Amino acid sequence: MLDKVFRPAEVEPEIYAEWEKADAFACGKRPDADPYTIVIPPPNVTGSLHMGHALNNTLQDVLVRFERMRGRDVLWQPGTDHAGIATQMVVERQLAEQGNIRRQDLGRDEFLKRVWTWKEESGGTIINQLRRLGASCDWSRERFTMDEGLSKAVLKVFVEWYRAGLIYKDKRLVNWDPKFATAISDLEVEPREIKGHLWHFRYPIAGEPGRFIVVATTRPETMLGDTAVAVHPDDERYRDLIGKMVDLPLTGRQIPIIADLYADPETGSGAVKITPAHDFNDFEVGRRNSLPMINILDAAAHLNENVPEAYRGMERFKARAKVVEDLDALGLLEKIEDHVHMVPHGDRSGVVIEPWLTDQWYVDAATLAKPALAAVETGQTVFVPRNWEKTYFEWLRNIQPWCISRQLWWGHQIPAWYGPDGKVFVAETEDDAAAEARAHYGTNETLTRDEDVLDTWFSSQLWPFSTLGWPKQTPEVKRHYKTDVLVTGFDIIFFWVARMMMSGIYFMQDVPFHTVYIHALVRDEKGQKMSKSKGNVIDPLQLIDEYGADALRFTLTAMAAQGRDIKLSKQRVEGYRNFGTKLWNAYRYCGMNDALAVGGFEPSGATQPVNRWLAAKVAATTAAVTEALEAYRFNEAAGALYQFVWGDFCDWYLEFTKPLLGGADEAVKAETRGMTAWAMEQILRLLHPFMPFITEYLWRQTHDDLLILADWPAPRTDLVDAASSREIEGVIDLITRVRVVRTEMNVPPGARIAVAVQQSETAAFATLLDETAVLQPVIARLARIERVDTVAEFPQGTVQIAIGDSTLGLLLAGVIDVAAEKARLLKEIDKASKEVASLDGRLNNPGFVAKAPEAVVIEQRERREEMTQLVATLKDAIARLDALA
Repeated sequence: MLDKVFRPAEVEPEIYAEWEKADAFACGKRPDADPYTIVIPPPNVTGSLHMGHALNNTLQDVLVRFERMRGRDVLWQPGTDHAGIATQMVVERQLAEQGNIRRQDLGRDEFLKRVWTWKEESGGTIINQLRRLGASCDWSRERFTMDEGLSKAVLKVFVEWYRAGLIYKDKRLVNWDPKFATAISDLEVEPREIKGHLWHFRYPIAGEPGRFIVVATTRPETMLGDTAVAVHPDDERYRDLIGKMVDLPLTGRQIPIIADLYADPETGSGAVKITPAHDFNDFEVGRRNSLPMINILDAAAHLNENVPEAYRGMERFKARAKVVEDLDALGLLEKIEDHVHMVPHGDRSGVVIEPWLTDQWYVDAATLAKPALAAVETGQTVFVPRNWEKTYFEWLRNIQPWCISRQLWWGHQIPAWYGPDGKVFVAETEDDAAAEARAHYGTNETLTRDEDVLDTWFSSQLWPFSTLGWPKQTPEVKRHYKTDVLVTGFDIIFFWVARMMMSGIYFMQDVPFHTVYIHALVRDEKGQKMSKSKGNVIDPLQLIDEYGADALRFTLTAMAAQGRDIKLSKQRVEGYRNFGTKLWNAYRYCGMNDALAVGGFEPSGATQPVNRWLAAKVAATTAAVTEALEAYRFNEAAGALYQFVWGDFCDWYLEFTKPLLGGADEAVKAETRGMTAWAMEQILRLLHPFMPFITEYLWRQTHDDLLILADWPAPRTDLVDAASSREIEGVIDLITRVRVVRTEMNVPPGARIAVAVQQSETAAFATLLDETAVLQPVIARLARIERVDTVAEFPQGTVQIAIGDSTLGLLLAGVIDVAAEKARLLKEIDKASKEVASLDGRLNNPGFVAKAPEAVVIEQRERREEMTQLVATLKDAIARLDALA
């Protein structure tokens, strides 16, 4: 006998161990089957499971379990990313705690040994957490972006692209993190809103005493590196100044006034200071106008030798204060304004990021982007939802060179060696580089390797084929590339998706995946983005501890509507935990009625209308879930299952079959047990991708094989029976309508009421009238009907309900207090109407809509719709009361 309750904390680890013992996740066991491949977006090796991971991996697992059951040779390729900055930061912090040891004290080789030790001891945390979620990856193939095979792939790509002219070294602006002393990617930059200032300075026009041009800046210290002032060529105020010089205060230098479209006559004074070495826009202006680029900061963001001696060595913000003070003393500070603006910060260091001019390695992304663009334009790869293609196009059409070097120790060290004269030799090994140098110099020369490492995204861009064994032409490369679908978040379309497209097309001559499914964000229940600072982060592991992995998985899947963010709360997870409990109790009921292990049952042979109705429902649900999953409409698939299992099967079918199972007809009982057992088996199969643990546990109560390896239900158009469906749906409609009116009229739940049928319509209610009909007692019990009267005309005190083309009367006179009930409803209408008016006031206020967070506006609109519908429902109830009186 099944326990009264399902205990996920006890059962889920046991079930997962059983899957792993059976090698159920492994690919390659179906060599004649069509392959189905997904590469996991590799989580950081330092990471811990957060709600984004939970959603992303749940959706992938739903797909791979679905396709595995459909007979495909499934490979869900797992692995982790070495996470350059994050991992180095973790180990450096560990060293500091062990005795304030710096990595520089250890040296590069010893420090890297410490990192590898940490990785082996602590780097598998998130992989184990994915197991708790139920992820059915082929763990035997787990990869790491710094493992030997992937490292060889990285070297090969770097060398090939370098020799093709697609990798080069250049002096450009980068996002520079002064704390970590490295360039970082845009994804690692976090804009923060800062209440700062806007300083307006007067720059004297050279040779014209008393004449100035006013510029404004949020970073006064950068004026020490100005090399021009730009004005719009059509700005009449400054046309005579174009080509003239200004005396740049504090520096003793003169800089030109130039004409450039970057200057906006409508913004500020219309004149813009240009600091090409410290601003990304200014850098482009500087290149267009051949301006000098003066770098005034060192790697720690202290002022360097390129500024006047009074400011050298000063920390940037102290220099800011001194520059303002000195300009004010010279009478050149016109005004200071309060100014709220976005300031870039390092997401891990927390310090302000500087645009910094430095020598770095770059990829010619513009060239590589062209075929990646064409692949999506021609439909070789499709985004779901399609609107994300626009984001992809806009970025690739305006792509900048990709900075791939990082000033770290942890990562793939750049395979470039320098000769004594600075000449660079790029090769996959030091021996190859030495051979090239020997050929060049004619002698053996000492070479020095580039100390930088590659951007983490450089290795992860190769993930769809490097994880399969490339550059070796392994059987897995031939069989599983290109992959089927990439499931990922919108925030890495630029950093990962586009770069995988570039490298995949270049090296594999084919796109890396035919579909990119972009899932939404998981927000809190109010629609706000989760963040530690807001204190609204929901930990998926805590939810798994409390409600089980199945409950969390089904919640995320049921809410994963395309293009719509998920508003998550513990209450929603608890609600879907109750869905699992409903399934559990239904299974126990089936077991108590010997309706589980009925072998050889063929549903098409059923004779009872309710059984034929259920068979058709199973077939329709199977088709709906299959179609929805094929189209990545996860919420629709989960919704179809929820409605069928909870509504059709548990609430209706099991109730309808109680008189059949309790009757004397053995053939009918056998058929009903067979149909119940068959339907439950189909339910477990259909639910398995969404709720794998509870379904596997229930499956093994009557099966020796594993559900994870069972077949997906086949489509059954032969089970459609319009007559039986119409009959049972009519009964359901009747009971539902009676229940709705009872609720609207505030009829006490336990009160049994009389109903009336007019003599002219008795045929339409034969099931209700005929006491010998199988479903008559079920209808009476579920609708709480005491008796049925046949009348010529409905008496006073009857509430009429339209059932199809006929009318049923509920005899409520004496059951409810009409006057009191009407007063209650009017009070509720007044309250709801006032709320609608209040919401209208807010939503019709342009100021509220413009300033309020988007999530709040959406919540208010949803609330208005809810209240408007409530008013309509209450008015319908009053109309019925008026008719009753």
